Formats: sequence, structure tokens, C-alpha cells
Amino acid sequence: MPQDPAERRVTVTGPPRRTLRASAYYRPRTEIDEQTTLGHTYVRSLMLSQLRAGLTAFAVLGLLVGPLPLLFAVMPDAHRLEWAVLGFGLYAPLVLLARWYVRRAERNERDFVRLVEDR
Repeated sequence: MPQDPAERRVTVTGPPRRTLRASAYYRPRTEIDEQTTLGHTYVRSLMLSQLRAGLTAFAVLGLLVGPLPLLFAVMPDAHRLEWAVLGFGLYAPLVLLARWYVRRAERNERDFVRLVEDR
């Protein structure tokens, strides 16, 4: 006795199986918002890179301005040289230093946002 092909079909009912598991990966932004150890590490890396840039700018500023009193003490009669150095010679290096610092700080923040946004 041959079976009818329609009888062999079985309909399976039940909850659908998920082929994709829920991802255990958290985005760095979630880590920061939840204040986990990894989020703290992300923020700390940004803070350290900003601190490093600030200390570098401060050291260069100290090397630029620090020796000037000694230079002026060695040449007490060169008042015009003092005004020339303070009035004109120091502005260009200070502007360049400030520009470098701002660009470095913005680049650090841009890299951090790129890391957090996962782009």
C-alpha cells in the first residue's frame, strides 16, 4: 500500500529558532556610559594623551621663556634688545606653539570619538 505524498509532509510548529545569537559585543560608548573598567580605560587614555600634549607645550614654553631672564641679566645695558625680544621675537614661537597644541588636542579628541563611535 503506497503512501500518499501529501501525508508525509509534517508541519512543525513552535517558537522560531534564532539563527543569530545576540551579540555580546558592547560598543565603547556603552562601556563609557555604564562606567565599566573598559570605559574608564578609554577615558583615561584620552586624558593621558591630552595631558602629554599639555606637558609638552608647557616644556617648550619653559624652554622659550625660561632662559630670557638669564640672558637679560648677562646684558644689562641692552634695553632695546629686551624690548625687541619680548615685543617681537617671542610672539611668533608662542603663536606656533599654541597652534600646535590646539591641533594636537583636537586630533586626540577626534581619534577618541572615532574609537567610541566605532567608525
